Amino acid sequence: MSARAEPAPPALARAAPAPPALARAEPAPPALARAAPAPPALVAAAGRAAYIVSPWYDWAFFLLPPVVALAVGALIAGTPLTDSRFRLSGEKVTWAGLIIGTLIHGHLAAVLLRSHGNPDIFRRYRLRFLVAPVALFAAMMLSMWAVACVSVLVVFWDVYHSALQTFGLGRIYDARAGNAPALGRRLDLWLNLLLYAGPVLAGATMLLHFQSFDAFEDVDAAFFTAVPALMASNHRAIAWAVIAAGTLFLLYYALAYRAMHRRGYRVSLPKVWLLVSTGLCSIYTWGFNPWGQAFFIMNLFHAVQYLALVWWSEGGRLRRRLRLDASSAGKPIAAAVFLGGVLAYGVWAELAPADDRALWSITQTVALLHFWYDGFIWSVTRKQVGGAHGAAPPSFERSR
Repeated sequence: MSARAEPAPPALARAAPAPPALARAEPAPPALARAAPAPPALVAAAGRAAYIVSPWYDWAFFLLPPVVALAVGALIAGTPLTDSRFRLSGEKVTWAGLIIGTLIHGHLAAVLLRSHGNPDIFRRYRLRFLVAPVALFAAMMLSMWAVACVSVLVVFWDVYHSALQTFGLGRIYDARAGNAPALGRRLDLWLNLLLYAGPVLAGATMLLHFQSFDAFEDVDAAFFTAVPALMASNHRAIAWAVIAAGTLFLLYYALAYRAMHRRGYRVSLPKVWLLVSTGLCSIYTWGFNPWGQAFFIMNLFHAVQYLALVWWSEGGRLRRRLRLDASSAGKPIAAAVFLGGVLAYGVWAELAPADDRALWSITQTVALLHFWYDGFIWSVTRKQVGGAHGAAPPSFERSR
């Protein structure tokens, strides 16, 4: 997920020349001063062009999910959904935990529809698709050091990966607005890392993330097992450092984009909404853990966005593979197959006994492959992307 950086410093990046429509024009002759209104079809097309798929699809699955997830977290807190435990397949669960665990594991497996279900992608990366899963699983089965390292890596790679998903969506909205691909790229990358990792480091859920280092107790690695206590003892200083650095960066970000706007950068309103709503949700949720539902809220909207992205990109291919493209019911049937498959895996993975090393290793292998694959299977310049409008889904980690 290492995004390719634009030339530094970002604030001085030269914007593309303003299009003719933005150039200062000579006063129009009287006969031409009053222009006829644009045809409704042209206005509608321009509106759709600002979105990745369509206005309704984007708002339902990309733009509103952070706000909706926050509302859902508030509504279920303190109810039997979060507080009442019951046994299922030998595991004590709550309905809220079962639902979000299913979505988390399910969306992790959804990457396989892209990596293994897309023949062009699979042919290009066949070796790593076949070797990496076996190598990762074998390492965890043979080495407790591998188990400990993976336990920590999955937690923090997930934070990074989530930040890059929002980053990727924002970059597409910028491209839809007609901006150059590299313009503001580094600024957006650091903004999203700040909005996700900053509240984790400075907020109420910091220790919950760093407790993953307890896995090193099984290999007697005292240096790593001391990390949670070290973070807790210095949390106040870390929090103030993040707040100070974050405030300065946000000021720099705003001034840099103001300068770019003066040189022709076009503001994408969907991108602004996405970054503001996601950022505020992340700060409030990770920072304060309201109602104790931080992990539920953040993972809920992330999973919904990702499943919608994969369906947009690969749904048509799945329909053709199932020979449903000529059927009027083909799309809902294919969607049911897609969601049914990933959610079935999600339920299985969520209920898999944590003390079964083989089953645990399978679920962690899927998680790591999800994070890794997303870094190279959405390449723009190699024309590996598709979708309803022919635009690229976000590369999450890089656009080559």
